[in-house]
Amino acid sequence: MHRNDSANNGNREHRHDPEHRRLEERRSGYRSMNSALTVRRRDFLKLGGVVGAGLLLGNPAAWAEEKEKPVPPPRIKTNIEDVLKTPRAKHSLPGPFPGKVVEVTDPKAMVKDKPAGDAVRAMFEKGIRNLTGVDMKESFDQFFRKDDVVGIKVNPVGAGLISTRLEVVDAAVEWLVGNGLKPENIVIWDRFDYMLKDAGFTPERYPGVRIEGIQTMDEGFYSGESKDNSRWLGTDGKHLSGPNFDTEVYYWADVEGPKDDLGYLNQQVFCGKESYFGKLVTKKLTKIINIPVLKNTGNGISVATKNIGYGVICNTNRLHKPLFFDVCTEVCAFPVIRDKLVLNVADCLRAQYDGGPMPAAEFAYTYNTLLFATDPFALDMVCHNLLLEKRKSMKVKVNEHPVFTEYLRYAERLGLGVVTPEKMTHVRV
Repeated sequence: MHRNDSANNGNREHRHDPEHRRLEERRSGYRSMNSALTVRRRDFLKLGGVVGAGLLLGNPAAWAEEKEKPVPPPRIKTNIEDVLKTPRAKHSLPGPFPGKVVEVTDPKAMVKDKPAGDAVRAMFEKGIRNLTGVDMKESFDQFFRKDDVVGIKVNPVGAGLISTRLEVVDAAVEWLVGNGLKPENIVIWDRFDYMLKDAGFTPERYPGVRIEGIQTMDEGFYSGESKDNSRWLGTDGKHLSGPNFDTEVYYWADVEGPKDDLGYLNQQVFCGKESYFGKLVTKKLTKIINIPVLKNTGNGISVATKNIGYGVICNTNRLHKPLFFDVCTEVCAFPVIRDKLVLNVADCLRAQYDGGPMPAAEFAYTYNTLLFATDPFALDMVCHNLLLEKRKSMKVKVNEHPVFTEYLRYAERLGLGVVTPEKMTHVRV
């Protein structure tokens, strides 16, 4: 992997002293425990925690480890072969800069654990310019038209601790609007509606911009605190968010979600062997900017492709154990993602090196970095290596088995990205 310049590593060390941790927790609303699974209930629910009467579905780290067994089970069949038959388009992945990742670091990006807006905007501009080789206007023209409807996919899990920072989204919105895109043609989105509000993505913060979740979920019913299902279940026995999904566009995998489990249905909208794509993506958006965060999921990572792969479809809990990382590759192969996802900006102002994908304050650290790529798989490979280096430096026991990056090489074989080290370009600014 080719590297230009040296990254400024200042202000990247995790602070271990108890007083700092207590202050961090008070700011973020989290309480650390002597466990990697420190998490608020809302975040646990989104990640697929306890469903119904105690069915444990949300242990991605363990599932990833299980895939490493010497004799893996036969691979689950999916509809990926049918998906790959669709001809590629102008903006298809990996985009105009396959294998290229630009890393921008500014030690002043975070001040007292809060992003400095001016510094973040300057970093955003440097990243776009260094990625495309042209100015901000010409860069806009490379990716967008003024009549596009642009969706900004954020990650709101771990609000205030490890969620996508508002200041990074501010910079993206300003870039789009400054080059002629109307605010009403911008949609900040995620799968769960209430998560967006928790993380600060509100109409007050973004006047004229649409804030949209693909589905709703009743936390009280999910956790067993409420027996009233009328907030999410229709009289016909179907989830009220069902119409938000496109039943003509789906990721099929030969594994079924549990039937007659209202807890599962509340969170997953549908059971069966189909995971439907949100109509927001299939019918409304013409382009997508992906702004994930940097965190681990066991010995793997949860960054660009997981933010899309598990964020755009329903009925996902059934997929974790048998397919896990491969879902990220195969969902991104669908034309509704492959041809619309034009830019990825990893928010690494603060990152998390352990305890992920659930938020854990004790493992969060200031990193003061943004990463830019049109190729989300190249971005994930760089992020994997960065996080592996960090985990080692923090004396975390790591497993470097190739199973944790095989989904990236799988993407390269499908023509979706470039992750072979000698073919990649990693530019540090």
